[in-house]
Amino acid sequence: MKARLAVVVVFVCLAALLLDAQSSGSGLRFEVSVAPGLFAGSQNGRLFVILGSRETPEPRTTIGRTGMDAAPVLARDVNGLRPGGTAALDGTAAIFPIENLSALKSGDYFVQALFDSNIDLKSVNSPGNSYSPVQRVHLDPKQGGLIKLTLNNVLPPEQLPPDDAYVKYVKIQSDLLTKFHGRPIFLRAGVIVPKNFDTETARRYPLRVHIGGYGSRFTAVQNMMREGSEFRRAWLDDTAPRMILLQLDGDGPLGDPYQVNSDNHGPFGDAITRELIPFVEQKFRGIGQGYARVLDGGSTGGWVSLALKVFYPDFFNATWSSCPDGVDFRAFQLVDIYADTNAYVNKYGFERPSDREVSGETRFTMRHECQMENVMGLADSWTMSGGQWGAWNATYGAKGPDGRPVALWDPKTGEINRSAAEHWKKYDLRMVLDENWKALAPKMRGKLNIWVGEADNYFLNNAVHMLGNFLEKADPPAQSRIVYGPGQGHCYTGITPRQMMDEMALAVEKAKP
Repeated sequence: MKARLAVVVVFVCLAALLLDAQSSGSGLRFEVSVAPGLFAGSQNGRLFVILGSRETPEPRTTIGRTGMDAAPVLARDVNGLRPGGTAALDGTAAIFPIENLSALKSGDYFVQALFDSNIDLKSVNSPGNSYSPVQRVHLDPKQGGLIKLTLNNVLPPEQLPPDDAYVKYVKIQSDLLTKFHGRPIFLRAGVIVPKNFDTETARRYPLRVHIGGYGSRFTAVQNMMREGSEFRRAWLDDTAPRMILLQLDGDGPLGDPYQVNSDNHGPFGDAITRELIPFVEQKFRGIGQGYARVLDGGSTGGWVSLALKVFYPDFFNATWSSCPDGVDFRAFQLVDIYADTNAYVNKYGFERPSDREVSGETRFTMRHECQMENVMGLADSWTMSGGQWGAWNATYGAKGPDGRPVALWDPKTGEINRSAAEHWKKYDLRMVLDENWKALAPKMRGKLNIWVGEADNYFLNNAVHMLGNFLEKADPPAQSRIVYGPGQGHCYTGITPRQMMDEMALAVEKAKP
């Protein structure tokens, strides 16, 4: 009788353990090994397993996508990974967009592993990162199972694209950033030269500094100058103003560096103004004076172009900025970082949207988006994700005792750290202008041109209105231009490429000594 009772007890305990394993998702396990000789020594980084619904594009290229239809991604930190070694991901790993591995729908998946070990470029598919072939497997959390993957490919070293008649590329080591990070750090840029640049060798040109949307790489100049593009037609028109265009690079050790000095990214603003721009102006016959440097950009580039003018008012002439990221942190998208207590939940207790359609329909919430970045980031934190929220936090926030950015809000709960918000004030552009207007006014008058859609998908119009309210009442007068596009989303720009070029040329001519 006792023996039968013992068997029953063991059976019940095993059943409970199995049920618990299924509920936690730990029944599925992904074991990732490193092929012999794949790289030298050991590496630290973030290990991902992506469960794609299609073989192409490769699942690893979809990391960072939002939405409930995004491919499920598991991730965890792995230190000391070496050829011949293994690491595993299971129900304890961070996961997106589902809440846990047990919620995965049963079916066929295209599975791929990626190990992100590049510490200089945060894009997950950067040079030196390793990945596995894509495998088609049937996954069923209720059945569990072990899926083995092997990292046997390494993304090749970076090579600059070849130059052509109008598009050139540069890459220089930054002494300032190298000193800050304690290892070689490079600045990359794309350059578009004007028509007849090779024949008019005695001519010197104004410099147009262009910054793209979040994470835009320096190679974006290729698309700008593609055959048939409106920009190319305007740039090469016989009557167009002649200037050099410099495209800044939107990738760095913590994601897009936002091109300004910060505690975490380092002295990017000084590196741009003291190293990169002088190099480009010398190499491509720039005029090399502040009156002959103009700025433009959209979204991230909208904020950067404004910030560079604010922080380096004598180095640049004027800016043409579209749909800028939050220019007043009382409207950091929909969060007031100074007054709100939670980033994910508003004062009415509802989940706070992060992205909307022009119609107003919510596409995803801040909690959802930060959940994605928590999976991307070291230590399961959005602050190290290299994504949009992580890069903002790295730019505006302080560096913590652990050497990583101090989180403005808790990665899981969204609770705002009031003391962390204090450090952000030096990047609140409306606040900086307000507090320093007497000194800045002569350098800003008539130099700020801003466009934003009134239905901006990321609610960026709210902060622009706050900046606009200040500029309208500023004393001395700002004489700025802010254009709001009724019914327009992200990224509204109410001006053509040629009109912008003409306005830039006129601004340079008027400021000429």
